[in-house]
Formats: sequence, structure tokens, C-alpha cells
Amino acid sequence: MNRTYELMFIVRPDMTDEDLDKLIATLGSTVTPAGGSVKSVEKMGKRRLAYTVRKFHDGVYILMTVEGGGAVIHELERRLRVTEPVIKFLTVRIDEEQKRLDKIKALRDARKKVSAQPAAAAEAPAAPAAETPATA
Repeated sequence: MNRTYELMFIVRPDMTDEDLDKLIATLGSTVTPAGGSVKSVEKMGKRRLAYTVRKFHDGVYILMTVEGGGAVIHELERRLRVTEPVIKFLTVRIDEEQKRLDKIKALRDARKKVSAQPAAAAEAPAAPAAETPATA
């Protein structure tokens, strides 16, 4: 069963763009053979860390959205652990949250339709009643 995950990782601030692109491509090429797919990659740029990690105060943040099974994520995390420029990483499963948000949106839409119908029904009979005294 395919699930959706967000993988946020932070790399050293002194890493060049070419090396960063190469790292992202390597991680992406790990996902595809394992039966997963990379939905999106967002480079969030250089930001200040909340606390010092491995003597670094800044880091370059990258957010990957990956779809696949647990084995895909396990392999990605293993690679991130052994990749020297990666300071920290975090993986979060988001498909359950997405399902929950879709369900809430569907409920809201259904409520809007129900509340809009009585208003339309109330307006329809009122219009002929207004015309009747004018014609009499």
C-alpha cells in the first residue's frame, strides 16, 4: 500500500548548489526502483537553526514529498543517516492527515449545500406572493 510522506532534511550551509542537486537526485533515484515516487522537492533555503547541531548554526532546508511503502522510507532514512553533509532529517506520514482534511472539507461543503437550499426555497414562494397583490 502506498502512503505519502514528507521528508524534511537539513544540510550543511557550506554545501554548493551542484552538490545539493546531486544529493537530491541520488535520493530520488533511490525511491523509484523501490516502487515509490517523488511527488515534489522544495528547496526552502538557508535558515537559522533553533540550536547548534554539529557545530552549525545555519542549515539549508529541503522538503521532499514521497509516495511509497515503508521500505522506501526506511532506505531513504538509512541513506540520510550515512550522508555526511546531512545535519538532521525528519520523516512524517501525511496521507492520514490529508484524508482527515478532505473529510472535513466534504462535510463543510455538504453543510453549505444544505443551508443554501432552504434559503433558495424560501425566496421562491415569496416572489409570486409579492406579484399577486400588484396584479389584483
